[in-house]
Amino acid sequence: MARKFLYIIAFIIGIFIVGAFTLKIFGDEISEYIFVPDVAFVEQRPLDANIYENQNMWFSKPVKDSKAKFDDPSLWLPQMADDKKDDNGGDVKVDNNSPANNISQDEDNSSPVTANPVTANPVIANDDIGNAAIFFIHPTSYLATDNWNAPLDDTESQQRAKTFLRGMASALNNSGEIWAPRYRQAAFGSFLTDKPEGGKAIDAAYRDVELAFAHFIKQQPKDKPIILAGHSQGALHLTHLMKNHVAGKLLAKRVVAAYIIGWPISINNDLPYMGLPACKSLSQSGCIFSYQSYAEPADYDRVVEFYGNSIGFDGKKRALPMLCTNPLNGGSAPNADAAMNMGTLKPNADLTKGELIAASVGANCDANGFLLIGEPPELGQYVLPGNNYHVYDYPLFWANIRNDAKTRLNLYNKVL
Repeated sequence: MARKFLYIIAFIIGIFIVGAFTLKIFGDEISEYIFVPDVAFVEQRPLDANIYENQNMWFSKPVKDSKAKFDDPSLWLPQMADDKKDDNGGDVKVDNNSPANNISQDEDNSSPVTANPVTANPVIANDDIGNAAIFFIHPTSYLATDNWNAPLDDTESQQRAKTFLRGMASALNNSGEIWAPRYRQAAFGSFLTDKPEGGKAIDAAYRDVELAFAHFIKQQPKDKPIILAGHSQGALHLTHLMKNHVAGKLLAKRVVAAYIIGWPISINNDLPYMGLPACKSLSQSGCIFSYQSYAEPADYDRVVEFYGNSIGFDGKKRALPMLCTNPLNGGSAPNADAAMNMGTLKPNADLTKGELIAASVGANCDANGFLLIGEPPELGQYVLPGNNYHVYDYPLFWANIRNDAKTRLNLYNKVL
C-alpha cells in the first residue's frame, strides 16, 4: 500500500510539472527526497544529426505509406456527451470510421486524459483537415529517479507520453499533420532541485527538441503554415524555440499560432523576445496563446513568489502579469462565461473513455495573468493544491482550442 500511495502521489505531482514552482508548493525536503535523482549526472551523448529521419523517433508523424502500421495517439477523437446536439439543437455529425479508432491500447491508463478510441464512438467528425504542419512537444512523463534524463527506451514514460498526446495534441488534429517527437526529457526531479544537474538535464532535453524541430522544419514546403504547441515541460522548451528560432527569423511569418500552455510567460520580460505578439482576438494569426488554469478560490501566492525570483529572457527578474489568453474567445476579452465553452474533455470514472461536454466551464483572466475557471469542475482527482487545474489545461477547453487553431489557420490562408 505504501508503494502504491507513493506512486499515486508521484503521478499526481509529476504529470503537472510547473517547473521549480512545484518545489515551493509541495515542500523542498519531501520533494527532493522522493523525486530528485540520487545518481550522478551523465552528459547526454548528442543524438545523430539525422536520427529524426527515423519514424520511431516520433510519437506522431504523417506516414507516407498508407499501408504502414503506425499508431498515432494524436489522431484520437473523443465522443460527444449523450445528447449529441450542436448549439442549434441539431445532431452532431459523427465519424465512426475515424483512423483514430484503430489506435492500439498499449498506453498506461493512469492519466486523467486517457480515452479508449475503440469504445469512444461516436466521435466528432474530423473532415476538412487543414494544411498546417503542427509541432507538438509533450509534457514530462518520466517520474523515475534512475536518470536525470529519460532513456528513449523507457516503456512507462513513453506510454504515458502517448496518453498525454491523446488528450492534448488531438485537439489540433483537424488543422493538419501533427509531428510530436520523442526526446530525452528532463526527469521530474530536475525541476525540484537547485543542483546544477537539474539545469543540465533540462538543457539536454531542449537540445533533443531543437534537433527534432530542425528536422520538422526541413521537411516542410517553404510556404506551408506552421502551428507550434506544447504543455508544461514541452511549453518551456517551446518558449526557447520561439526565442532562438522564430524571433527575427523568416519562419515567424509562417507561424499561424504558438500554443504555449501550462508554462508562465511574462508579458514584460519574456514575450518581447519570442518573435510574435500575444493573441488578442480570433481574427488574428501569427500570435502566442498561453494560459494556466485555476479553479476558485485560487491560491497561487507561492507560485507568484517563486516566479518573481526567476529570470526572464531579458535577463531581469520576471514581473507580473503573465500572459493569459482566454481560450473561450481567442483573447479578445479577459472574461467569458461557460456558454462559450464548445466542449470540455471529461474522462469517465475508470479513465478508459472521454467525452466532450459543452457549456460547462467558464474562464476569466485575472489581473496577475492566471486563468480562473470558477467553481472546481468535476473532472477527476488530479487537481493540485490551490485549485490548480494544470493537468486539465488542454482538456478544459479542448473544443475551443480546436476551433481556435482552425480559425486562425483559415485566416492565415486567406491573407496569403
